[in-house]
Amino acid sequence: MPKILDSQLKETVRNLGSTLGDMIRAQLGDEWLQRIEAIRLDGRESYKGDTDCTDKLKALFSELEDEQLLVVGRAFSQFLNLANIAEQEFNSANHDQDSIQELFNHLDKDNVSAETFEKAVNQLSIELVLTAHPTEVTRRTLIHKHSELAQCLRQIHQTSLTDIERDKIRTRISDLVAQAWHTEEIRTVRPTPVDEARWGFSVIENSLWEAVPDFVRELSTKFEAKYDLALPLDAAPVKLSSWMGGDRDGNPFVTSKVTQQVLLLARKRAAKLFAQDVDMLQVELSMSDCDDTIRAKVGDELEPYRALLRPLLNKLTNTKNGIAEFLNGEAVDDNEWISTKDELLTPLMLCYNSLQACGMSVIADGRLLDTIRRVHCFGVHLLKLDIRQDSERHADVFSELTRHLGMGDYTNWSEEDKQAFLLKELSSKRPLFPSKWQPSADVQEVIDTCKVVAQHSEEGFGIYIISMASLPSDVLSVHLLLREFGVTWPMPVAPLFETLDDLNAASSVIDALMNIDWYRGYIQGHQYVMIGYSDSAKDAGAMAAGWAQYESQEALVAIAEKFGVELTLFHGRGGTIGRGGLPAHAAILSQPPGSLSGGFRVTEQGETIRYKFGMPQLAQRSLSLYASAILEALISPPPAPKQEWRDLITEVAANARDNYRNTVRHDESFVPYFRVATPEQELGKLPLGSRPAKRKPSGGIESLRAIPWIFAWAQTRLVLPSWLGAMKAVQTAIDAGHRPLIDDMLANWPFFHSRFSMLDMVFGKADPRISAEYDKRLVPEELRHLGDALREELNMSMSLLLDVLQQKEVMESDPKGNESMNIRAGYLQPLHFLQIELLERIRAKGDEADPTLERAMMVTIAGIAVGMRNTG
Repeated sequence: MPKILDSQLKETVRNLGSTLGDMIRAQLGDEWLQRIEAIRLDGRESYKGDTDCTDKLKALFSELEDEQLLVVGRAFSQFLNLANIAEQEFNSANHDQDSIQELFNHLDKDNVSAETFEKAVNQLSIELVLTAHPTEVTRRTLIHKHSELAQCLRQIHQTSLTDIERDKIRTRISDLVAQAWHTEEIRTVRPTPVDEARWGFSVIENSLWEAVPDFVRELSTKFEAKYDLALPLDAAPVKLSSWMGGDRDGNPFVTSKVTQQVLLLARKRAAKLFAQDVDMLQVELSMSDCDDTIRAKVGDELEPYRALLRPLLNKLTNTKNGIAEFLNGEAVDDNEWISTKDELLTPLMLCYNSLQACGMSVIADGRLLDTIRRVHCFGVHLLKLDIRQDSERHADVFSELTRHLGMGDYTNWSEEDKQAFLLKELSSKRPLFPSKWQPSADVQEVIDTCKVVAQHSEEGFGIYIISMASLPSDVLSVHLLLREFGVTWPMPVAPLFETLDDLNAASSVIDALMNIDWYRGYIQGHQYVMIGYSDSAKDAGAMAAGWAQYESQEALVAIAEKFGVELTLFHGRGGTIGRGGLPAHAAILSQPPGSLSGGFRVTEQGETIRYKFGMPQLAQRSLSLYASAILEALISPPPAPKQEWRDLITEVAANARDNYRNTVRHDESFVPYFRVATPEQELGKLPLGSRPAKRKPSGGIESLRAIPWIFAWAQTRLVLPSWLGAMKAVQTAIDAGHRPLIDDMLANWPFFHSRFSMLDMVFGKADPRISAEYDKRLVPEELRHLGDALREELNMSMSLLLDVLQQKEVMESDPKGNESMNIRAGYLQPLHFLQIELLERIRAKGDEADPTLERAMMVTIAGIAVGMRNTG
């Protein structure tokens, strides 16, 4: 590990902690600062195993008043935020690897030709889908302050600063830390879907707007230097989509009106950003030489480029202002708005070609080229909005309709009858829905959503995702709804296969669709399928879900090849292991062979957006990691597993599934234990995201969303969904004499190795001692046996993993990640004991609400989430 990690990063964390200490002293006095410092030191030693310090923390927290507990919680949550900012800035400033250069080194070793590389580059497609899952615990106003703080840290680490400049930056750092300390860190109300969308727009404006053209320029420069392969002007290796304002699955707050508003707000933000670009180009493109094409358009203008760009700037301004007026309820003329990418691109390309023709290529390839790259990535809609809805909601539409038409109840029909009905209507030229029919409010909402899609350009949308899809009729019904309500272009419809059973049946569903002549012709040779990671892991455990996802993708690739269809697999990953989280490089290289040929589409959710794309340098680094891994996988695909590997992983996965379900589903103690041992019930009060914690308010644990399910276990450091049952199944395989085969699979099969790498990361964050402390205070005697058994399995799993990986400690292969966790662990420790105290006090009050205790509880939940990082 580089010494710079031990020195610069730790020094930055210490300095920020001292600055926060000054704020605490200024507001609360020396006594409070000394108390906080004593808690910090005890927390650090408690983490190292000092039981006396642990007892001191517990005793102190039991004596403090409610308001005092809130102050302690706020202090340590702020410490963790500052530590994260310091680490982000350090990572963005100290690129310890050049992922593209590492790729070239691999290619040189394998003697990869320029032609092979060029073919892979032409297939390179990274589509990031920004989602607003409720794990982003930090308010937008604090995110802004944190971004400013990161800028200051980047500046202060420059060696060329004068003393005056350095003092000025230190003053600004103190200012920002003080602002954060005096700002409410917890939202008082849940964000709306529109709030979430605006947050996504801000990530683009503050980071990706700069990072994407810089990344494409870097790629092009390196490819040209290595293979004489410059990227074409219209290359768009990165695309941006979003679920914010389009994901209505289980979220009653995402309505057709919200989707309409978000689409317009995205166009407004795009118009604003492109207007800034074009305005700057107008300032800079002052030269008078131009080619005949431009001269014919602008006449005798002395400054032809400015003359050409002026109408474009006016139109962008009209778009921005016009949308604002429309959203305020004013009458507007949208004919003056920018509507298509070509309207932006045409004048920019005229300028580019003219500058090249007139010997000014250095100018053409500067700021102008960056703007052209942005047009190809962002377009006039900023990003493409996906629509997501549950399959039951579509079936409800046809159920009401068929009953109204006297045809019986659609939901009671066989799958064959449903398909026959849908295909007949898809081939019909007459309208299906009566003009005077009055459906229920829920059905009308589905119809109104389709109408909103029809009112907007194809350029503004990504794909339509069907949650809980399990049958071909689920897909056909959406195509019919879209067509019936005015969508004139073939919007891609992607079934989302989420549960274990659905993943196993995915290939048969797609195969059945491909055997329908109408369908094959309609999709124009391109099929999207979304693979669910969250619900499959919640259903069967991470090991079984991982293998089901792999097998499902393999089978889908084979079907696509059989029918000559391009397949884009859309990975619904989250930040945690239980939701498919894995470092990008390992995740991509563990995919089945052929699964990346149609591009790589992946969700980026909640807090991981900020950690990976929150600053331009971080975003550029993350994009390079994605690009290098995808290119490597396209050029040198991972091996298809040997039959003996398949046989063993199938057996291990089945045992892991049964182990997991025996606890989660079949142990009668489990649900009562989960409710009391974790802050799951209290999590529902935290105003994280716009979406309810449960799909069905009346449902039990089976209806709990995968995110709060995982979030709750992360709070207690048992992180159970990510490991339960897995290593127990591996032990069974070893006991049966399969250790040599396991070693072979670890050494030669990236997918199998990635399972153990993920567990290694999980165990680096798990802490059975902390989990036991929750049980001691919160779990009734009659349920404690379950917690003891789970921790016993966790300890066994950790020991076995170290043995299998031949490591002395967890995260041995990732010392940087291990050190990162250790930096935060001392600050996390007091928050856990504080949370336990708060949970006991809150539960003792029963239904009696206490605003101070509840706010303190929310602060600890948010603080632990920040400290654990990939929590949901």
